[in-house]
Amino acid sequence: MRKRWKLGMTVVLAAFMLMVSGERSRSERALADSLRRPAQTGPLCVECHKKVTPHIVSDWQLSKHSQNGIDCAVCHGDQHTSAEDVAEVQIPTPETCAVCHQTQVEQFKSGKHAFAWAAMKAMPTTHWLPMALTEGMKGCGGCHKIGLKTPEEIKALKRDGAGFGVASCDACHTRHVFSVQEARQPQACQTCHMGFDHPQWEMYAGSKHGVRYLLKQNKTLPETVAAPTCQTCHMQEGNHAVRTAWGFLAVRLPLPDDEQWAADRTTILQALGVLDPNGKPTARLDVVKKADVARLTQEDWQKERDKMIKTCNQCHSVNFARAELEKGDRMIKAADHLLAEAIRIVAGLYEDGILKKPEHYAYPFPDLLAFHDAPTPIEQKLFVMHLEHRMRVFQGTFHANPDYALWYGWSEMKRDLTEIKTMAEELRRQHKKTSS
Repeated sequence: MRKRWKLGMTVVLAAFMLMVSGERSRSERALADSLRRPAQTGPLCVECHKKVTPHIVSDWQLSKHSQNGIDCAVCHGDQHTSAEDVAEVQIPTPETCAVCHQTQVEQFKSGKHAFAWAAMKAMPTTHWLPMALTEGMKGCGGCHKIGLKTPEEIKALKRDGAGFGVASCDACHTRHVFSVQEARQPQACQTCHMGFDHPQWEMYAGSKHGVRYLLKQNKTLPETVAAPTCQTCHMQEGNHAVRTAWGFLAVRLPLPDDEQWAADRTTILQALGVLDPNGKPTARLDVVKKADVARLTQEDWQKERDKMIKTCNQCHSVNFARAELEKGDRMIKAADHLLAEAIRIVAGLYEDGILKKPEHYAYPFPDLLAFHDAPTPIEQKLFVMHLEHRMRVFQGTFHANPDYALWYGWSEMKRDLTEIKTMAEELRRQHKKTSS
């Protein structure tokens, strides 16, 4: 199982990098040719689709594309002319958009959103989920579709009836208006960044930042009032890379000088499968590097932290901004200590033969990325502690939402640890009783 997973990840990531380099030139040439051709199919498309899908037409008519003569055939090709040849419609990809929006697409490709699809496919148990939740985009895939896909994946999606969701850019600039103004609103982020392990929207909306912007939107406050959006902090100067200092997992290298925190973070990295029980890097570390979900050098982390301080300095002093962000660092440290203790408890149950380690776990550690198939209640509790409550501790802190940081985060982690200790004690009692 582990060998198949490693091989699969190698294929996914290799194909991903080939796609970024090789396919683009062909797409660019084809689209450039269509841009040079007279717009002959546009009127025909509009005439038919006003009857078949009228709101697609009305949205396009509102768009900058329509105003600048970018008709249907430019993005969808000119091979589809009737109801009998719908299969000939070309579905846009980021390469389609790059012909006119090259800077934005290049920035996007360098950021975490571009790796969203590959990151979802890299999860060890994703392939065990119903297809409708992943490739069908009714679960994880509904948000992770923003990530780049290989040509083979795009063909498979189309074959299986999920041909839409390959454009990526339309996750924020929704079809067919493709409005920049829409994508600049914090609500554009709400679809994906809310609930369970992605509740950033709720955190922001309930913070003073979010409330001020809502009051600005409804005209209670004037248009010129300072009120940051998600994009203000995460897309500085319109940069589509959308990177953060701590990354999604809030683990980073190098290890800190603080011995306790270094030990706790090592335990977490072992449970994430990127370090083996001896603290040596594993093959999964390469996947984490390529998916860009963690900062792996001090320089990379500092670069993102400095960008954030510069953004905060538009409204706050540098000293205030630095102090507030450091509070987030300290909350990660505190949360890491709770999580590491819980990981060691479960790992101890594996070591003593009280819990059976699943066969696809590479090491005698709980695999925090295999949360879809946790076989026992204590392991399920650990995964929720990591993926939901620890996330809420540091994300709530960084998003200036005390309620999430405390009640939905820290307090829940304390409760998780208490329950894990209690369950472990009961499992040990049962094991001793059955063994005697």
